[in-house]
Amino acid sequence: MKIAIQALLWILIVFFSYKIYDSINGPINFNKTKNERYAKVINRLKDIRKAQIAHKDVKGTYANNFDSLIQFIDNGIFTLTQKRDSSYLEYDKVYRIDMLREVVVIDTLGYVSVKDSLFKDRTDYKNMAYIPIEGVQDSTFSIKSDIIEKNGFRVPVFEVSVSKDVILHDQNADLLAQEKETVSVDGVNGPALVLGSLTEVSNNGNWPTIFDAAQQ
Repeated sequence: MKIAIQALLWILIVFFSYKIYDSINGPINFNKTKNERYAKVINRLKDIRKAQIAHKDVKGTYANNFDSLIQFIDNGIFTLTQKRDSSYLEYDKVYRIDMLREVVVIDTLGYVSVKDSLFKDRTDYKNMAYIPIEGVQDSTFSIKSDIIEKNGFRVPVFEVSVSKDVILHDQNADLLAQEKETVSVDGVNGPALVLGSLTEVSNNGNWPTIFDAAQQ
């Protein structure tokens, strides 16, 4: 009986030691994994942002699906232009003085492909729709675009997002629930990583600048 009690006590000691260890190291490991995965997802979102800005510059609107965005990268062309000031003085018969006539001439210098300009020899942009996290590689970002009214102007906007549930799919459920409620200047606020907005004119992400500094 004495040996059985001692064995039980040792089992309890090991169990509670593990629980204490896990309560301390669990959040540390969670944050390490979270930051590594966020960095991968954010880097891909930055590629999407580059492509979307180029799409708007060339076509006037943002793409609302990845197939058309990737096709644009493959086939799109930037027109290289140069503005020249060709203003001159001209005698005005009404005022009887020389008056400045402002003229701006736009010269076309050439053309360059969107792919060469943005991604050069890279081909990973073809997978930009997919989440770059092991275990959820077949999951895709949500992408939307729209035209909204702002100060009397119609302005194109877009939004790309992915839930933290997807990014941290295999992590501790309690820690994940806490992370989804984050409200902090140095954290990713809310339940998802989001680029752009469908209600505001913005192509920024909801991540803190620490992720930009880490990439640099």
